[in-house]
Amino acid sequence: MTITRLRNFALTLGLGTALASVLLYAAAPEKPAPAQVQGAGRYFKPDDIATDGSVGTASGRVNYTAHAGTLVVHAKNWDDVAVPANAEKEDKEAAAQNPGAEASMFYAAYFKKGVGEGQRPIMFLFNGGPGSATVWLHMGAFGPRRVVTSDDAHTPAAPYRVVDNQWSLLDAADLVFIDAPGAGFSRIAGKDKEKAFWGIDEDAHAFSEFINQFLTKYSRWNSPKYIFGESYGTTRAAVLSNMLQSNYAIDLNGVIMLSQILNFDMSADGPQVNPGVNLPYQLALPTYAASAWYHNKLPGQKPADLRTFLGEVQHFAMGDYAQALQAGSALNDQQRNMIAQRLHNYTGLRTDYILRADLRIDGGMFEQNLQDAAELTTGRLDTRFSGPSLDPLDKEADYDPQSASISSAYISAFNDYARDGLKYGEGRKYYLFAPIKEWDFKHQQPGSGEALQTSPNVMPDLAVAMKTNPNLRVMLNAGFYDLATPYYEGIYEMRQLPIPRALQSHIEYKQYESGHMVYAHEQSLKEIHDAVADFVRRTDNVGR
Repeated sequence: MTITRLRNFALTLGLGTALASVLLYAAAPEKPAPAQVQGAGRYFKPDDIATDGSVGTASGRVNYTAHAGTLVVHAKNWDDVAVPANAEKEDKEAAAQNPGAEASMFYAAYFKKGVGEGQRPIMFLFNGGPGSATVWLHMGAFGPRRVVTSDDAHTPAAPYRVVDNQWSLLDAADLVFIDAPGAGFSRIAGKDKEKAFWGIDEDAHAFSEFINQFLTKYSRWNSPKYIFGESYGTTRAAVLSNMLQSNYAIDLNGVIMLSQILNFDMSADGPQVNPGVNLPYQLALPTYAASAWYHNKLPGQKPADLRTFLGEVQHFAMGDYAQALQAGSALNDQQRNMIAQRLHNYTGLRTDYILRADLRIDGGMFEQNLQDAAELTTGRLDTRFSGPSLDPLDKEADYDPQSASISSAYISAFNDYARDGLKYGEGRKYYLFAPIKEWDFKHQQPGSGEALQTSPNVMPDLAVAMKTNPNLRVMLNAGFYDLATPYYEGIYEMRQLPIPRALQSHIEYKQYESGHMVYAHEQSLKEIHDAVADFVRRTDNVGR
């Protein structure tokens, strides 16, 4: 994994580059703790602390029980049969010397009181990274408490304001927020622990094991089931949805995506390393246009309606612009100048700069140059945000202003809430991001005999999940101002899924006037709450 990729994944989480590089991590204990309870592993044992709470939501007050705890999951191919007491000495020694890797995965679950399990949907939520703690969805979007941050500017330092979240999804489903192995309060230990959990397929296996155990622990097997993934969490959700069905016979009612990336060849981060693949430039263009519209950088009169304007840009991106990029060096000077002028009209970037860039602007270049006259860097996760450029002469942006603006508020608020509200975490550190040095991007697609070392593409996984469970519904949510995972990229991926045409009607699309973390804009938080709650109520099969 390249340094550039690590930077961009860290920023996708909402982390600054400097912050991501200095996060500490607690080492696994040198001596394994003995297994003392059912489900315990060699290194960890599960725990669970229950508290009661109440939150006033948009649909009325919800009284709930919160469970903060951990479940122990093992790497793939782990044998859960214990070595019997009368086993041969050699067998006992071999088992003790090679116990396999374990993960202790933290969760915060909220169950509405007074509702039967089978009548209450349950939703498993996770952020991305890969390797992010799920603090963003928990404290910014759908948990019962929410940290308030500035809309498109740097949030002032502590004390931060934490309020009852009237847009919590507890009015529609029980919620389970999960920290990825090695992040948050989750830990990993054992032989080759990094290889066991830090990869596309290994990560999805850990989450599938977690969900399987959770359904048993809390007697939720007959509940309507949903998974909600954000950013890399959408990559995980695609793999996980197929894995749950294929390996565990767990049909989901719905898969909810926020800020989707399924095919990494579509990314606007560094597409120049893959010459001949022009789609990233085309799919990012509508987000460039939305950003220029927001910052009043478009030449001429500003279009009155953003969505109508973006429809025009999308048509150009997949039409004249696509043909020009495909022509490559065969494009004559008159055609090049015409396309450069159109790009100037849609992005506000100078035509001479566009021509020198060979009509191809990647995300970092746009972030650095949209507001270069004011020596401001435009946000990546949310282009509504701006911050002073670290070096105005750099080719690409050096940091993400939105990440720098809100990360402290989230991590500070959760550390207080976990200990004071959930009564969990005393004496433990909460790690915003697992210390991943290398993520294994090999992925074994459905029907493939082996894992392939290619640019990740998990579209086939979601397609197989939709075909093997033809009742599965999928919802794609995206922000117009997201350059980490541009909204039109997600639309394109969904339209290219290898599924029967009839199943395309099972996919819903919602866009918001916000960025990667849609919920960072309060009006968009209300809108996504309403949209997801409605999606759940239409697909939970309760009473049918």
